[in-house]
Amino acid sequence: MSDHNNPGGLILLTLRDRHLALGARFAPFAGWEMPLQYTGIVAEHHAVRDGVGVFDVSHLARAWIEGPQAAEQLRSVTTFDVTALAEGQAHYSLYCNEAGGIEDDVFIYHLPGDRWLVIHNASNAESDFERLRSVAGEAASEVTADTVMLAIQGPKAIRLLGDVLGEAIPALNPRDCLEVTWRGESVLFARTGYTGEDGGECIVSAEQAHALWDALVAAGATPVGLGARDTLRLEAALPLHGNDIDPSTHPYEAGLGFAVSLDDGAPFTGREALAELKDQPRPRRLAHLAAQGRGVIRAGYEVRERSAAEAVGHLTSGGHSPSLRRGIGMAYLPAALAKIGTELEVDVRGRALPVEVVRRPFYRKPRD
Repeated sequence: MSDHNNPGGLILLTLRDRHLALGARFAPFAGWEMPLQYTGIVAEHHAVRDGVGVFDVSHLARAWIEGPQAAEQLRSVTTFDVTALAEGQAHYSLYCNEAGGIEDDVFIYHLPGDRWLVIHNASNAESDFERLRSVAGEAASEVTADTVMLAIQGPKAIRLLGDVLGEAIPALNPRDCLEVTWRGESVLFARTGYTGEDGGECIVSAEQAHALWDALVAAGATPVGLGARDTLRLEAALPLHGNDIDPSTHPYEAGLGFAVSLDDGAPFTGREALAELKDQPRPRRLAHLAAQGRGVIRAGYEVRERSAAEAVGHLTSGGHSPSLRRGIGMAYLPAALAKIGTELEVDVRGRALPVEVVRRPFYRKPRD
């Protein structure tokens, strides 16, 4: 079980001893002590793109809603029509406020027996769980401290997972989920992830977590920290809540309209505002920028029209792409400037670095 009472005030991972033994460098993240890197961010990034990596993502909050009303209860607070999900399916969704702003982005899994698992961002864990409790009462239970969540990602991930967890894993489609028995205990597996690669995520009891971690590493998975997780998700143009999406942004300007269901007519928090926003012109859009010269572009840097003095936006995320070997980032820009091919510049510590608006994702897996 995770230690919530260490002197540093940070929550310690159940697998901290394994990370220490592997030489992990730790950093605080959303109240948790998390492995930032082991051998190096770039090496770990390439290990995922070329093979398979394993991440300890136990900081992500995990909560269940159970019972015959669970689907409708979830629907009342989430933007996606989860009632349309069959058993064994999962989908990305959002919590919005009444104005349509994104309070958090979540993944929701439908398991047999009227059971639904919701994965929240660590920084919003407390408020997100209270949101579930407000509609489900005692039917909602938070299990973050009693479980461990591991992400196994990369082109060789599914083969490795099949070897470790059994032949049912490779048969799953993207976003499918199921529970398998491994060494006498249940492991919840979903073919989901946050890297732009194939693979999946496992949730296992804290008591069984060490054995599963050891088995994955022994089978060839490279341990990967939060540093490479961020470069991987940025290359895949996946938004990070608190950076690229937050309560001041709405799904349509962020390119997340696929996570909003309006056709079913069901009420949910923010529905009226989102219905209006969907039909309105969008003054700004989340654009994807690739540097045309050397230089690293980072969150907060100004984006300008070329040779102009005034900023037209600020980077919400940015960094060096190990796969593309150039700077990449995202920014909300006026709609006229967010078009593919628009040439702009980013102020990198007083130097104008040329950038171009490109299609998302930045990185696409090579075709076989």
